[in-house]
Amino acid sequence: SGKYQLGAALLHMGSSYLDGNELRTRALNWADALAARANESVRIGTLHEGRALVVHHVFRPDNSRQALEVGALLPGHATAIGKVLLAHNPYATEAVIDSGLEAITAGTVTDPETLRQELHEVRDRGWASDVEELVAGEVSLAAPIQDRRGVTVGAIGISGPIDRLCDGSGPRSELISYVREAARAVSRDLGAIPW
Repeated sequence: SGKYQLGAALLHMGSSYLDGNELRTRALNWADALAARANESVRIGTLHEGRALVVHHVFRPDNSRQALEVGALLPGHATAIGKVLLAHNPYATEAVIDSGLEAITAGTVTDPETLRQELHEVRDRGWASDVEELVAGEVSLAAPIQDRRGVTVGAIGISGPIDRLCDGSGPRSELISYVREAARAVSRDLGAIPW
């Protein structure tokens, strides 16, 4: 009858929904390669009700204790993946702002105009970062994944301790390059015009 349809909430019941997710399927190998290259954990996310829904997570390639985050909903305004997704969806951005920008750490952006300006910069430069906005002492970097229509359908990013991801001037440029290259590779696999 069309009254019901499968959605992202099904992730909380199991991971069978993810197997059919083209973004996840196309990004698996690139996410593994990015984790090995950057030596950090990798997340792939899509926008769900103003938050970043993690559809794939690759552990940092070491023996440290880590928790699987597939199915997690991360705040859009306080994560690099969320900022990339919001930067390419102004309607979702305004909905997030209207619902209030929660301060998760002392570094979380809570001013609407500051967030709008940052998202404008994210669109212009092609990547986003959060420096201790979600977790004190942690940084994340992300870049947009586009489909054949040029629509941003997801984001891929890395996260880790501030001392490994940043230098004196901010996020390390080689890590930004790794993330952007991975995003371009997944976009190409989804049919985006190579750039």
